[in-house]
Amino acid sequence: MIIETTNTRETRALGEFLGSQARPGQIYTMVGDLGVGKTVFTQGFARGLGIREAVNSPTFTIVQVYEEGRLPFYHFDVYRIGDIEEMEEIGYDDYFFGEGVCLIEWADLIRELLPEHVISVKIEKELEKGFDHRRITLEGLDAETEQKIKNRENRPADGSEICRDDAADVSEGGKK
Repeated sequence: MIIETTNTRETRALGEFLGSQARPGQIYTMVGDLGVGKTVFTQGFARGLGIREAVNSPTFTIVQVYEEGRLPFYHFDVYRIGDIEEMEEIGYDDYFFGEGVCLIEWADLIRELLPEHVISVKIEKELEKGFDHRRITLEGLDAETEQKIKNRENRPADGSEICRDDAADVSEGGKK
């Protein structure tokens, strides 16, 4: 599924929606260039889990644990990881196979450690369409969650769009 967002609010709202749908044991992998909006998406995801504390990228600590939401949230940033042994040292399998939900930035760097079924999030800039325009590719979502996104049944409390599906006809109010 490909989603286009036109500003950081929409990117955060998509993350928030997915966080609200997250279930125990799920692993979300995230890839995208530096500055593409991974942290913005993650902040929304955490909010969707009910986490209200500030969420920043754990670049130097590798993993940040948040337990105040409806599920434990394990936010990984493996950009600076030296080798796979570092992941073993922090006990990654306790997080990956625990009762919480994992979101892993730069997941392509630890591909060999990931279980078979993950939900992948790829964020790309589309500067030709605008400075904050993003193309977000989601793979591995269940059919019900995909349908909810397509139908825009769930909107953030502020009434903003979750996202703009690249196949939507905006002239019809975003409905297909």
